[in-house]
Amino acid sequence: MKQTNVKAYKSDGFIGRYQQLVRDTVIPYQYSVLCDEAEDTEKSHVIANFANAAKALAGEDTGDGFYGMVFQDSDAAKWIEAAAYSLANFPDRALEERADSLIDLIAAAQDKDGYLNTYYTCKDTDKRWTNLLEGHELYCSGHMIEAAVAYAEATGKDKLLRVMTRNMEHIYDHFIVKGCEGFPGHPEIELALMKMYRATGNEHALELARTFIDRRGTDPDFFRKERESRDWTVWGSDGKDPDYQQSGRPVREQTEATGHAVRAVYLYTGMADLIDTDDTLRPACETLWDNITNRRMYITGGIGSTVLGEAFTADYDLPSDTAYCETCASIGLMFFASAMLRHDADRKYSDVMERAFYNTVLAGMQLDGKRFFYVNPLECDPGISGKAPTHRHVVTTRPKWYACACCPPNAARLIMSFGKYAYSEDDTAVYAHMYAGGKVIFDNGCELICRTSYPDDMTVRYTVVRAGNARRIAVRIPGWSEAFSLSVGGKTITALDKGYAYADISDGTEICLTLDGTPRFNFASPRIPHIAGMTALSRGPLVYCFEGTDNGNVSALTLDTAVTPQIKGNDASLGGASVIECAAVRDEDTDIPYSFTQSSAPASARAIPYYTWCNRGETQMRVWMRKK
Repeated sequence: MKQTNVKAYKSDGFIGRYQQLVRDTVIPYQYSVLCDEAEDTEKSHVIANFANAAKALAGEDTGDGFYGMVFQDSDAAKWIEAAAYSLANFPDRALEERADSLIDLIAAAQDKDGYLNTYYTCKDTDKRWTNLLEGHELYCSGHMIEAAVAYAEATGKDKLLRVMTRNMEHIYDHFIVKGCEGFPGHPEIELALMKMYRATGNEHALELARTFIDRRGTDPDFFRKERESRDWTVWGSDGKDPDYQQSGRPVREQTEATGHAVRAVYLYTGMADLIDTDDTLRPACETLWDNITNRRMYITGGIGSTVLGEAFTADYDLPSDTAYCETCASIGLMFFASAMLRHDADRKYSDVMERAFYNTVLAGMQLDGKRFFYVNPLECDPGISGKAPTHRHVVTTRPKWYACACCPPNAARLIMSFGKYAYSEDDTAVYAHMYAGGKVIFDNGCELICRTSYPDDMTVRYTVVRAGNARRIAVRIPGWSEAFSLSVGGKTITALDKGYAYADISDGTEICLTLDGTPRFNFASPRIPHIAGMTALSRGPLVYCFEGTDNGNVSALTLDTAVTPQIKGNDASLGGASVIECAAVRDEDTDIPYSFTQSSAPASARAIPYYTWCNRGETQMRVWMRKK
């Protein structure tokens, strides 16, 4: 089954509020960061880098030259992509003019042969394409291709798309026509090339994506030999661990998610995108999906359990207090899920996509849109987190920005493009993978209006304004809902196919879905040593956590799982999120480390959605709790 993206999506409700926040606060703030105008914020220099690269190409003095990470260009690309989705939802002439101006600057920074990368143009033109391991040239091109496609679709303006088509042809000439060896050290361009191919039909983009994926792992020593052939490095990487770059074996033979978590899921997304043209990739994609989601994923949809290389480690190694769970990694997991859904409408993909979004992705941004998490732990203890050498990466408050700022603009573009993940279509049906109020228009002419207060309320209503060429609708029934009721045109639907309910539709069809929003305890497998014998609370797609702000010393609490948790209204300080109370026992708190006796007393424990944690000051937080 080949599914396509929706044509337009205008949201309201929970997602709509987040999209308005990104439009009104996040996009302007992030642009000010790119221009180095934000006060008390990590320097970015992204806009200046493009200006200086243009000067270098014109033979002029580049002034302060290049500043930042080797992949700094990608921050601009993700900002443009977020702006594009914002313009599609909320037309804004001032924003469009600002984006056009940045695109003009990017075009001026492109070399006559199509090459585009400010790091090398400003610093080391003779080193182009000699450090695929660390250089991120293909990574930056990939993000800019994504931005170009999104901006053309949103505005009808193709200047950036023409720039990136020239860049793609330059890459094609280098790796295909001239036969230069290699593939990306950091996968990303593969999925971007597939977006370009679907948008333009350019066969070179498809061939280039396939070539990069087919080459990976055929020579596990490629990056080691590349490193030994040059006398310079960016970070000192030696290329001796091919599994870190997912290149230890050809992609069709890979069975475990290894190495850098973001790189992995970006690669797997590109592989899944190619299934339409090469079904031999399907078994590996399915195997890798199973390995991640059943053995290497946190309950929050976070992936990458160690700070050492921001990487996967081993099956069931999922520590809470040192978890890495980079925001970008969960975004990449959503990309992978969405790509798999295009071939197989199975809720095992959409359930995970929803889990990652409502927990780790949203936790990556403060409720006011002004601060961001790169790392998303499941346990935080001020005094240890951020201070102990083993926990230094687990910061206790969200920073305004980062020297490596991949996550903030990534979250912005994901939130603004939510409709592309919530809905899809094929020739005869439309699919509702996630629930969000608003209006969606499909390429096949179908128009739906969704009305819901999800995830706080579990009733979702759809009206088919116009069926177009769609004869059926497929609505996901999530695995977490023990019971559900679904009526389509007054007819009750109970049968499911891989977790989706299918029903015929026509103009004016009314659909009502009610899910089970009962708070539930989750229990950890004994195979996960860090949390065996513990419990976590969830309601619908939301994982809950316990903060010291509400509970004092969270470590002193033991939850009584025999007593059903109760929803206790909404908390205005948390954006109106629903809070839950649980019966518990509180141990006596003492500064004596060990004793022969311990007293305890009945207590009530207050839980909040994980995505809202760390919005009321520095405090203790835990997802997994002791249980009776």
